Amino acid sequence: AAGMRALAQAADGAGTLKARTLALWVAQNRLAIVQLAPQALARGPSQGDAVQAGVTFRWTVAIGATPNPAFRRVDVSVAEASAPDYALARLTGYVASAAP
Repeated sequence: AAGMRALAQAADGAGTLKARTLALWVAQNRLAIVQLAPQALARGPSQGDAVQAGVTFRWTVAIGATPNPAFRRVDVSVAEASAPDYALARLTGYVASAAP
């Protein structure tokens, strides 16, 4: 019984690690999109869905101010679409504001 329990926990841990890795890739992709198109900063917060390795994730991007007005803080949170309240990955980056 103990061996089966250990095996089940290892399998569950591997599944969780895979989901967190895929979610981090989604977060990195979203941050890269904002970095490549800083005019998106003016639109403010956004959210959407992304598919990575056949798994659907829900991402949320929040834009915040920094002490330096030339930069914006970008917070990306990613969760599985089936459990959108449980973030699997969070990523913060800083992006130069679009020129006026």
